[in-house]
Amino acid sequence: MSRLKRPPAPSPPRERILQAARALFYRDGINAVSVEAIAAAADTNKMTLYRHFSSRDALVAAYLEGLAAEGEGIWDEARRQHPGDAEAQLRTILRQVSQWASDASARGCALANAAVELARRKHPARRVVEAHKRRQRERLAALVRAAGYARPERVADELFLLVEGARVTLQSVGPEGPGARLYTLVSELLDSAPRRRAVKA
Repeated sequence: MSRLKRPPAPSPPRERILQAARALFYRDGINAVSVEAIAAAADTNKMTLYRHFSSRDALVAAYLEGLAAEGEGIWDEARRQHPGDAEAQLRTILRQVSQWASDASARGCALANAAVELARRKHPARRVVEAHKRRQRERLAALVRAAGYARPERVADELFLLVEGARVTLQSVGPEGPGARLYTLVSELLDSAPRRRAVKA
C-alpha cells in the first residue's frame, strides 16, 4: 500500500513577507508599495509583518541585504572555480555580471534603483546599498591589483563605472542599449590596460 505524500510545508511568515516584498519592490518601486500590499501578497497581515520587521524601513533594509548577499556570492564562486588565478576570477565575475545585465528585466539593478528612490541619506536601507557598492568596488580593486594591472585603482574604477552604467541603461534605454555590450567593453579595457607582475589571489 503506497503512502500518501504530505503536501509541502508552507514557508515561514518572515520568508513569505520577504519574497512578496522582493517581487513588489522590484516591479513597482519601493516607495510605491504599501505595507498592506506586501502583507496581502504574503498571505498574512500587518500585525505579523511588524512582528518580524520593526518598521517598513527595516523591511526594505532586509530586502536589500538579501540582494547584496546574493551579489557577494559571485565572488566566492569565481574563487572556487579559479583558485589562485586572479585574472580568471576577474573575467568570470565580469562575464557573470554581463550575463545578468543581458538577462535582467527593464527595471535594471534593484540596488541602484533603491539608491535613487531612498533620498534620505540616513535611511537604514540606503546605508545597505552604499555599503554593498563600496565593498564591490573594494573587492574589484583588490582583484585587479592581484591580477597584475599597473594602475589597479584606475582600472577598477573604470570597470566599476562600466558595470554600474550598464545596469542603469537597462532601465533608461532597455536591453538593446549599450548595456548589452558590457562584456565586450570590459574585455577591451582589460586587454589594453598596462600590466605588471601578477600575484596570487
